[in-house]
Amino acid sequence: MPDDILELAERLWRGEITSSEYHPVAHRGGLAEICDGVAFLPSFGNVSAFATQDGLVLVDTGSSFVAAAVHDELRRWTGQRLNTAVYSHGHIDHTSGVPVWEAECAERGWPAPAVVAHEALPRRFDRYIRTAGYNEVINRRQFGVPGLRWPTGYRYPDRTYLDQLQLEVGGATFALRHERGETDDHTVTWLADRKVLCCGDLFIWASPNAGNPQKVQRYPAEWASALRRMASLGAEYLLPGHGMPVIGAERIEVALSDTAELLETLVDQTLEVMNRGGRLDDAIHSVRPPYGLEARPYLRPVYDEPEFIVRNVWRLYGGWWDGNPATLKPAPERALAAELAALAGGPGVLADRALELSAAGGADRDANERLAGHLAELARLAAPGDAAIAEVHRRVFAARADAATSTMARGIFRWAAEEGQDGSDPG
Repeated sequence: MPDDILELAERLWRGEITSSEYHPVAHRGGLAEICDGVAFLPSFGNVSAFATQDGLVLVDTGSSFVAAAVHDELRRWTGQRLNTAVYSHGHIDHTSGVPVWEAECAERGWPAPAVVAHEALPRRFDRYIRTAGYNEVINRRQFGVPGLRWPTGYRYPDRTYLDQLQLEVGGATFALRHERGETDDHTVTWLADRKVLCCGDLFIWASPNAGNPQKVQRYPAEWASALRRMASLGAEYLLPGHGMPVIGAERIEVALSDTAELLETLVDQTLEVMNRGGRLDDAIHSVRPPYGLEARPYLRPVYDEPEFIVRNVWRLYGGWWDGNPATLKPAPERALAAELAALAGGPGVLADRALELSAAGGADRDANERLAGHLAELARLAAPGDAAIAEVHRRVFAARADAATSTMARGIFRWAAEEGQDGSDPG
């Protein structure tokens, strides 16, 4: 299995296989010893393990779904107790495994492990408790898991820090640094003596998750700065929060710098549109990643998309209004849909045109599919409960889901396709 993981990493880097085939946000299983005393476990939320003279240090602990499997895999590598867990950030796929280790410590009479994180992380857990219902809905939609339950209990950190922390455990020094990127509570962990860098979700073998349509603000400019700082460290081993390890100083510098350039360019182009008084629509349809970067094996839009990052840049610097005066205080969606349907000759006309556009294909396929989505949604809003129109809606958004490259888009389009198959009211 170690050879399988490292060989998979090598083949991904060379482009022999793609991140669409081996999606970075998936549980792989197994363990690879990266260098002496350092293990990497590819999981739904990767786990990095460090053997010290006083027990294990884990950077991230995995999701609740695979925490026991991660524990068992590590037990085949070492029998050391868990001394300390460092959370790279507060997402639940990285922070849910500690209870498994605490139960082991209690059973064996070992001291309980300590948990270390940035000081903003507890506020994230507090927010997750307040918005448990919302997070349940959006994660069911994003990942296509209808029965997903959002947790309301969390293992809060025992120790937090503000900017930087030198963590000494069993003769090993872990340099922790706070960064803002996908979250406001990220921790980068650097072992200078072994040249091992754990970056959390600041690098995930995909276009950065800086634009997620359903979740809170991301910080792409600060994210790029964090990537530049990491690139300057001279790391030999990069252990990301998702995806495979990157091994070799030159590769790591290139991967981190390319990711920074992608973010910087999207930010600069979006701000240029804003500074000249343009609308969000102008930015969405004109801002593009630098030529060739999106094709890099580690920057393909398989999870998030650059188009969504543009929206997040707009929200960060310009607020929620898109620049269209009609959307500042809009009419109810159903009222607008009914009016446009009446002007067109009825909801069925909109639905028929949506199907025609969806099936058009050709060089304008993407533009046609976007228009088809608008018309199908308008038709369904104008005629809720109409089974024939609901079927058109399903077909249009199923086609959009099939054509989507990213988890974000595919999840939302698939949810839209399935939501009204029975002709039920979309409200």
